[in-house]
Amino acid sequence: MSEANPILKLESVSHGYVQAGRRIDVLTDVNLELKAGRITALVGPSGAGKTTLLNLAGLLEQPGSGQIWVAGTKASSLSERKRTQLRRRHIGMVFQFHRLFPEFNATENIMIPQMLNGLAKTEAEKRAQLLLGMVGLSDRATHRPGLLSGGEQQRVAIARAVANAPDILLADEPTGNLDPETGEVVFQALQKIVHGTQTAALIVTHNQKLAAMMDEVLELEHGHIVQKVRP
Repeated sequence: MSEANPILKLESVSHGYVQAGRRIDVLTDVNLELKAGRITALVGPSGAGKTTLLNLAGLLEQPGSGQIWVAGTKASSLSERKRTQLRRRHIGMVFQFHRLFPEFNATENIMIPQMLNGLAKTEAEKRAQLLLGMVGLSDRATHRPGLLSGGEQQRVAIARAVANAPDILLADEPTGNLDPETGEVVFQALQKIVHGTQTAALIVTHNQKLAAMMDEVLELEHGHIVQKVRP
């Protein structure tokens, strides 16, 4: 796929639900494109639809209308099984809570998704060590999550999310539970990973300072993208 083409594209996407007989619109006619090696911030007030948009982009939900394209494939018309395969092949996700396996060390946590994907143990370990180096945690390779700080745990989670070399990285408030200084360290690690692997990233954040450091900022309000900064 050419770098000029979007790796993720949402085209006229709307989504909502019915509650007590009343239609609630969460997203309305959203258009979005992500390209390789660029980090896009998604900001907006609570309840604006940011997490819903991220879930749709991650193929965790189906849109009410509109189309979603992932790596050139029209995902919104696929069966659930095919969407799951597409997600596993092309999308990595980071959450506000790291979700690391407590009984495994940092290296092993990054190896697990690779080995589940069929990679040999020696190759998985080699890539895990490379990714730990990229996020500045080579000296924590044998530490279990309980021995890592919150910022270190989240950096391991970022490395794990890109372990299988996804084209797209989606993150929901990855620094939300961290103090500002630690959050900036985590974002710098994420930035290094994205630019180093030419991944396309969409990051939901309430941190305006971090948003300003990203390549593009989208503001979501009442289900609409109302502002686009630095296209």
